[in-house]
This record gives sequence, C-alpha cells and structure tokens, in this order.
Amino acid sequence: MRAYFSRTFYSLANRRFRTLWLGTLFSFLGMQMQVIARGYLAFDLTGKNSALGGVMLAFGVPQLLLGLWGGVLADRLPKRNLLVVCQAVIALNSAWMAAMIELDMAEFWMLIVAGVVQGAGFAFIGPARQAFIGDLVGREAIGNAVVLQQLSMNSTRVVGPSIAGTFIAIPLIGVGGVYMLTTLGFIVASATMLRLPPGNPNPRAGGAPRQSPLAEMADGVRYVAARPSVALLILTSFAVVMVGFPYQSFLPSVSKDVYGAGASGLGLLSSVGAVGAVGATVVVATYAGHRRAWSFQPALAVAFGASLVLLGIAPHLAAGLGAMLFVGGLASAFQSLNNSLTMTFTDAEYQGRVQSISMLSWSLFGLVALPIGMVADRVGIQETLMLMGTVVVLLVLALQFVMNRAADIEGDRRAQLLLREAARSLSTGGGQ
Repeated sequence: MRAYFSRTFYSLANRRFRTLWLGTLFSFLGMQMQVIARGYLAFDLTGKNSALGGVMLAFGVPQLLLGLWGGVLADRLPKRNLLVVCQAVIALNSAWMAAMIELDMAEFWMLIVAGVVQGAGFAFIGPARQAFIGDLVGREAIGNAVVLQQLSMNSTRVVGPSIAGTFIAIPLIGVGGVYMLTTLGFIVASATMLRLPPGNPNPRAGGAPRQSPLAEMADGVRYVAARPSVALLILTSFAVVMVGFPYQSFLPSVSKDVYGAGASGLGLLSSVGAVGAVGATVVVATYAGHRRAWSFQPALAVAFGASLVLLGIAPHLAAGLGAMLFVGGLASAFQSLNNSLTMTFTDAEYQGRVQSISMLSWSLFGLVALPIGMVADRVGIQETLMLMGTVVVLLVLALQFVMNRAADIEGDRRAQLLLREAARSLSTGGGQ
C-alpha cells in the first residue's frame, strides 16, 4: 500500500508543488461554493431560471475573450506574481458581493459584474497555474503533478456544493456568509502562493528575443499547428469537452423529467458523478506516466461518449446513478490524462500559451449548450444524450484517423522520448 501511495502521489513530495496544490485547493473550494451561492442568489433576486444562464454567460465570455492573452502573460511574466494579483482581485470581488448581500443592497446587475470580473481573473489564473507546475516539479514529474492538480478540483466538487448548501440554510450564515467564506479561501490561496519562487519566464529556444504580445500569441498557435501530437490532444479535448461535457447543464432535466426525482435526484446524480471523478483521477495519477498513456487517452474519450449513451438509455434513477458513476469518472479521467500529456509534450517556454488554447474549449462549451438544449427541447433529453455520446465517439475516431494519416503522430520522436522519460520516472517513484 505504501508503494502504491508513493507511486500515485509522488509529486506532492515536492514542497513547492505541495504549496501550490494546497493554495489551489482553497481557490477551487471557494469557486465551487460560490457557484451554488451565486445560482441561489440569482434566482432569489429575479425568480427566473434564465437568470442563472445570464450569470454563467457573464463568467464565460471574458474567459473566451481573454484566455489566449492569459497564456501570453503566463509565458512573459513571473507566474507567482500573476497568480497572486489575480487571486487578490477575485478575493476583493467576492468581498464586495458579500458586503452588498449583508447590507441588503445586492442587485442582479451586481452578479453580472462580479461574474465578468471572476471570469477575467480565471482566464489568467488557469494558464499561469498550469505552466507554473512545470517550473516547480520539472519535466520528469509534470504528468503526475497535473493530474494531482485535477484531483484537488474534483475533490472540491464533492464537498464544496454540500458545504455551501448547508451554510445557506443556516440563518446566521446564509448566502452572505458563504460569500465571506469564499473570500477567505481566495485570500488564503493568494497568501499561500507568496511562499513560492517567482516562476520567471522560461528562456526562449536559442536565446531568441521576446516579441510583441500579439506576435507571441500567433507564435503559440503556430507552435501547436507544427506539432501533430499536441494538436491532436487539443483537438480531441475540444471534441469531447464542447460536445460531451454540456451534459452537466441538463442533469436537472434528467432528474425531473426522466426520473421524476426533482432536486434530491439532481443532488444524487451530481454527487455520484463527482465521486466517480475523484476515484478516476486517483487512478490516472498512478498511470499518467505509463508508456501507453498515449493510447489510453483516445480510449477514455470513446468510453466517455459511450457512457453518455448509457445515461441516455437508463430507464430509472438507480440505473441513471450507475451510469453517472461512469460518466463522471470517465470525463475526469480523460480530462486529467489529456492535460497531463499536453503539458508533457509542450516545451516549457510555450506551456502557458498552449494551455490557454486548450482551455478555450471550456469557454465555448457553455455557448454550445444552448443549441444542444434546443435539440433536447425538440427530440427529448434522453435522445439528445445518446446523440451527444455518439457524436463524441465519431469525432474522436475521425480525429485519430485523419491526424494519423496527415502526420506521423506515432513517429513523433519527441513525443515518444518524453513518454519514455515519464515512464522511467514513474518506475523509480518520481525521483523522490
């Protein structure tokens, strides 16, 4: 058992990465709690379900518009400073909303503004945090570290909403108290990161001088286009996240219209999916550096698509819960391994920009959810889930076929070398 834990969690033996991991855990927990509080407050202020969609849009649009710039800054500026400043801005944003709620002055437009500020902050935090991991642990442990970072996020998905819901129901705490607690979490995350090294920009290959920010953004896009393994990973992520991950938006409809279980059924479906995600991420952390990790990644994507079909045909709540265990687990396993391989295959000086390109899929999937919802209204939610899963499978298989014919992915010597190095590190316990 001790050997298993050493193999699975060896990146946490690195004190600097452990500091980043703990700080990010507080940030993720605050974000998950605030998602529940924000939705509750939006409905309480307006009495309309569409209000939550407006708040989500306010959060997603800045990420879409600023995401690539976040990647450029992550490769140009000290990553620690960028993380500390952005976390501090998000903390102030949260504190402002907490004060408005406690003073009984909160209005819906304030939630929109707060959503824009928070979305902009995370557009810069995401690429910087991912790129910083490579600086802290080195090439040999980057795959394991990226997956363990994903584990922290999935863990907060299990406990964060429950904590927020419980506190909202306590009169002495309520929504304002939840916002205060999330503010504290963001402050702790910012303060924790002050203990990290600067994370200065990595030197450019051959000592090339820095270009303008716009030129560096274009350079990042060219970098991805010139590396078939990285391009295939990102395109596969887009296909799975944009088409498959909107299932999360339709769980209320599945619970109410298909299973007749209402809010309690929604809580069960969400919790089971989150538990599956945590368990799957632990497994991926053990095998992220495996020499066959490349072939695991499309297999997980196809299996996730199949699990959506399974959820679509589940006739009752018990079967739906069983399907959700696979949906949540396979979604997390694919995302974790895809992120791990993308970071492993990317040169250090490009990691911020490559991560920002990959993260665009998360900004876009909220927009794709709208036409998918229109299809669901027309043909039914179960049929739509089956259609989504089928499209995911077909897109992943098509990408594997087309990209492997267009470019010698299997012969990408750099990718194979990096995988062998990661597997060697894994076999020796991550160089503890």
